[in-house]
Amino acid sequence: MANDMVQHGHSHQAQGRQFRKYNLMVILAMSFGSIAMGYSGSIIGSTLAQDSFYEYFELRTRPDGTGLLSAMNGLFQAGAFFGALCISWVGDRWGRKWSITAPALLVIFAGALLSGSVHIGMFLAFRFFSGMGSFWLLGAIPVWMTEIVPPRNRGLLVDIHSAALLFGYALASWCGFGFFHIKTIDAWRGPLALQCVPALIVVGVMKWLPESPRWLIQKGRHDQARRVLAKLHQPEEAAIEYTQIEAQLQLDSALPSTWASLITKPSYRKRTLYAVGLACGIQFTGVLVINNYGAIIYSGLGYEEDVILLFHAGFNTLAWVCGMIAMFIIDLFPRNVLVAFGTAMVTSCLTVEAALVANFPVGPDQNNTALRAAAAMTFCYIAFAQLFLDGTQYVYFAELFPNHLRAKGMTIGMASISLMNVMWLQVAPTAFKEITWKFYLCFIIPAYLFSIVCFFFYPNTKGLALEEIAALFGDEVGSECCALITRDDVNVRPTTSPPTENFCAIP
Repeated sequence: MANDMVQHGHSHQAQGRQFRKYNLMVILAMSFGSIAMGYSGSIIGSTLAQDSFYEYFELRTRPDGTGLLSAMNGLFQAGAFFGALCISWVGDRWGRKWSITAPALLVIFAGALLSGSVHIGMFLAFRFFSGMGSFWLLGAIPVWMTEIVPPRNRGLLVDIHSAALLFGYALASWCGFGFFHIKTIDAWRGPLALQCVPALIVVGVMKWLPESPRWLIQKGRHDQARRVLAKLHQPEEAAIEYTQIEAQLQLDSALPSTWASLITKPSYRKRTLYAVGLACGIQFTGVLVINNYGAIIYSGLGYEEDVILLFHAGFNTLAWVCGMIAMFIIDLFPRNVLVAFGTAMVTSCLTVEAALVANFPVGPDQNNTALRAAAAMTFCYIAFAQLFLDGTQYVYFAELFPNHLRAKGMTIGMASISLMNVMWLQVAPTAFKEITWKFYLCFIIPAYLFSIVCFFFYPNTKGLALEEIAALFGDEVGSECCALITRDDVNVRPTTSPPTENFCAIP
């Protein structure tokens, strides 16, 4: 019965606004960690368009230059894989806040040494650590955000992570464009050094940010969890959410929570396959290839360096604007429909891009109008990707897994993304050079297939309490949680709920 009611999306929640201004303030403060990730993950796109960078490391004259460009992105994604593995290990053991503080420190460390690199080997080594810290942040921040926001506003508030991430991308691009006009051999160092700033800010404010109430209850720190919830949400919603969390965690404590259980337990295996499929499906759209190798793509369309950097900055600025708009779209549509539609739209943009590049090559008699249209397709691509895909995937990952497996689930999602990107980013420079437009076909065919699968077979988790999503996968739901689920939106307060006034009386 509970399962039927959850599937119909009827969940008891407090009426009206469920969060306090404090909830929004701590999300915005933590978003500096998201900016740090976006900046450090994107800055290589601007760096690879800097003449001074190629000159300093002699990348245009050495025979292994193309291989080194591939290694810069490949090692970043290899580090990302190991960073993703740390999300669960640190987050479950020492808390969600520590799982954000540690990678922020790693980004500061790697950023400083990347900007100070004196040898290509040194630069490559710290690209690995930069990737490790960045992807650790990428997965750990939405886990924390998901666990401190109320269900009705979860998509909007957690999508701030994606918007901040995209602001970091745009900031990196404009810094790269600005430093391009500084005509010294060390001009490439400045943008790399600036990636330390947002990470320093998030480390500085971490002391005043709350720990996840779900993690606190899981560790038996109930009074502290009540205080956190009372500060985060309106009194009625805080009381309801505490009851739901406590009831579901009591049930979860008797359930398997090992890595092996993600394969051996059917309902967990189903969640895991959904997460891996989501990660791989969205990466089949080639979003990081388009961003990180934008300089190569625009160069292949016949544009000069300053225009390439301007395009790259405009590309990421448009991404940020669309990411801001996406915050108000994400909770309007079912999660699976949003991802399926977004995947189909960005893949259609890639299809047009491939057709234009194939039929109107760069040369003496080139069709400049067609080449401008090809460049415009990359902007249409990123607009659809950010409106429908980027922020949605982080919310979706976190929602697919129950509390005791959420960090492990996010680890699986982020590790899958990084492994896919190791493959794409490693081969992209050679592929663009050798097979040109045909490389786009490697994205187009599987991405369209994923769009169809996502639309028809993926679950919709929008608007459900994290504890109630368990019923979608056939897992048992705590009796107190069931009491909070109603049919036809008839709200029934459970008699076991702690009175609002007693709940909020905890100092």
